[in-house]
Amino acid sequence: MSPASRSGVARAARELGYVPDAVARTLAGSGGTRVAVAVGGRTADVLDDPYAARVLTAAAGVAAAREVGVSLHWVPLHDPAAPARLAGQRGVDGIVLVNPTRAALAVLPKSARGRVAAIGVGARGVPAFDVDNGTGAARVVGHLVAGGRRRVAMVTGPAWLPCTDRAVDAYRRVVGEAGLPVRAVPGDFTAARGEEAAEVLARWPDTDAVFALGDLTALGALAALGRAGVDVPGDVAVAGFDDIAFAALSRPTLTTTTNPVEAIAAGAATAVLDRRAAEPLTLHPSELVLRDSA
Repeated sequence: MSPASRSGVARAARELGYVPDAVARTLAGSGGTRVAVAVGGRTADVLDDPYAARVLTAAAGVAAAREVGVSLHWVPLHDPAAPARLAGQRGVDGIVLVNPTRAALAVLPKSARGRVAAIGVGARGVPAFDVDNGTGAARVVGHLVAGGRRRVAMVTGPAWLPCTDRAVDAYRRVVGEAGLPVRAVPGDFTAARGEEAAEVLARWPDTDAVFALGDLTALGALAALGRAGVDVPGDVAVAGFDDIAFAALSRPTLTTTTNPVEAIAAGAATAVLDRRAAEPLTLHPSELVLRDSA
């Protein structure tokens, strides 16, 4: 429009107290009004996990700066096409996929590329952001071995979650290089699974250390060992992964390694909203936190 028309519109807007509507402006530009944080899991209970809350909060901080909202969704393992349908919804500007399976990534339409980022593993056109759980796990297990532990068992993450492979491979490598046995049982990041640590001791009674890929599981193991009268760390050392707030409050306090969830989630949300090219996999460092349990 002409300069005179622009000036008239601007003057009218000031006089009327007009404020641009972010939703209308975004829709007019063929964009979306929200970032969908989609969390993979067997049941919708995965949305109650503190990890999901941390991802959602960090993504919301990035989105708010761009006048975009966020929404939280469950991606059932039995329905890998759910993220593809979510990407097609009107109003969805982009998706942060948390704990995606390779099956879900494989069926994403080409139109979703550039609008999806993953926390865990990615795929062609879908950048991934995650903690360097391989190095983190190696440091924890290395610490246990250096402290004289010779029969270190690991409670892993879910078998369906590809990103846990890095940590399991690191555990196997460290104990293998030390000439020690591999003792791994499947986990699911829950405290309830950790409380089943008696399974480890029943299977391998001489176990002298338990490393759980997740602090909640490690805390569950601490509780179970305490009830069984097992001295920690005298008889069995226990270590976790994530350094959640409760790790410093347990008795004994939990040795663990950090997981910068907020930085990871912010990176994923930024990649989605800015439509910028990103590395196929960006790993954030994990730092060993030594406490009383190991």
